Amino acid sequence: MELNKHSKTVTQDPTQPAAQAMLYGIGLTDKQLTQPFIGIASMGYDGNTCNMHLNHLATYIKAEINSSEMVGLIFNTIGISDGITNGTDGMRYSLVSREIIADSIESVVDGHYYDAVIAIPGCDKNMPGSIIAMGRLNRPSIMVYGGTIAPGKYQGKDLNIVSAFEALGEKIAGKISEEDFKGIIKNSCPGAGACGGMYTANTMAIAIEALGMSLPYSSSNPAISHEKIEECKQVASYIKLLLEKNICPKDIMTFKAFENAITTLIALGGSTNAVLHIIAMAKSVGITITQDDFQRISNKTPLIADFKPGGNYLMQNLHEKGGVPMVLKYLLAKKMLHGDCLTVTGKTVAENLKNIIDIDFEDQNIIKPIENPIKKTGHLQILYGNLAKNGSVAKITGKEGEKFSGPAKVFNGEKELIKGIENKIIKAGDVIVIRYVGPKGGPGMPEMLKPTSAIIGAGLGKSVALITDGRFSGGTHGFVVGHISPEAYDGGTIALVKDGDHIEINAINNTIHLAVTGEELKKRREQFKQPKPKVTKGVLYKYQKLVTDASKGCITDEF
Repeated sequence: MELNKHSKTVTQDPTQPAAQAMLYGIGLTDKQLTQPFIGIASMGYDGNTCNMHLNHLATYIKAEINSSEMVGLIFNTIGISDGITNGTDGMRYSLVSREIIADSIESVVDGHYYDAVIAIPGCDKNMPGSIIAMGRLNRPSIMVYGGTIAPGKYQGKDLNIVSAFEALGEKIAGKISEEDFKGIIKNSCPGAGACGGMYTANTMAIAIEALGMSLPYSSSNPAISHEKIEECKQVASYIKLLLEKNICPKDIMTFKAFENAITTLIALGGSTNAVLHIIAMAKSVGITITQDDFQRISNKTPLIADFKPGGNYLMQNLHEKGGVPMVLKYLLAKKMLHGDCLTVTGKTVAENLKNIIDIDFEDQNIIKPIENPIKKTGHLQILYGNLAKNGSVAKITGKEGEKFSGPAKVFNGEKELIKGIENKIIKAGDVIVIRYVGPKGGPGMPEMLKPTSAIIGAGLGKSVALITDGRFSGGTHGFVVGHISPEAYDGGTIALVKDGDHIEINAINNTIHLAVTGEELKKRREQFKQPKPKVTKGVLYKYQKLVTDASKGCITDEF
């Protein structure tokens, strides 16, 4: 098998002397110019805990690649920290970064004729961005997740990033002192690694492991652990195996493999953001996954994991008890996964799990038996109705209840809502509406973690609902519905809601309804005027022009 079938275009063609001169210039030998080139895409940068260690991990991967008769070539792409940008206009760049990451990995690997790619992502959008690029390229590929952060500690309590967000609401409500507010903030993130609960980073990591695009244990190996270093060292032998067998992403990322990914993330209580990302990832390999596939799988998949934000545990806790493969083995034994799907080990899901330890329900409380789940069906619910003709995504774990109705309190953006909390205009029973924060209206569909955390911190988490055409962080909990499509910017019904209108949300019948007559809605729609774009240049402007609605995954390459 020819392992350098792409790189030979620049390394072996005598009419490419300048390319070869540059490759000699970086220190490659004649022998190395005959070896396969492996692009190592690191999303490492100094600016946040999720990504601060990724360039270091890349060095282990490169060393093993080079000692395995291949050439490892590290390059970088961007990351946008959700934790840092949340609650600011910078958050508009978060979802946009998924496309930039995919575009840049595709550009470097295809432009430089690399034979394979290994991606090392950290924060939320890094993972789907990496997989989308791998799907487009369809060359041997493996994702190495940067790993989860350890719990923080303050006054004997475990902390995580959401603790810092919720502390704001507690401070506004006068529940904690300034000293404790600062103490929580200083101790929530003790070092490197992605947010510790079943937030979007860990959600996408477990989904991608279940999909077959990362090595077993990748999603649960902590960022700072000898297991993560060993994973980085092992990846060289597996990428070589994929090259030798010519196993590419389209061979792995089949419809059944995506069903495995969705089943796993629903069973473990994953983030609503997974709906957008899985749809987009599937499209990169020509597979059609829709919101309705999530509903179909959610209807038959119980929620069995007690992870934060709605529960009690962090990914580190699962690692200590056996990791994600232990859960996959359990789901496979319950006939909830397709065991015959191929993975990046060159083996099937069932073969990978053959020698994994069985889950011990007496030894841990993180994962519940399917016969005694936290919720008998999945927490991700797709709601339709006159408020969401193209659908919306709710995160209902059962603790919030399954129905909510009440008068609307309307806010054009999250900053207005924060002021509303400070001014105490939100009352128990209200349905909070945050609009003009969708893919085009944001632009960039920012997450609403700051508002939801502030609501919970202020003691309103169990007494109000929140709906939006924006997104929610995986750290969000409470009665929330996001991804409302069509969005307000495009004249969706959410743009027509007025304070005091009655809104009914039903996660049993999967409906979301504005109790206003058709005649009144028609009158309001005739009066609607699309707002002027918030940006007129740059990447957000381009994104606004290209992006599809949330129901299609917010992709930018459908024309």
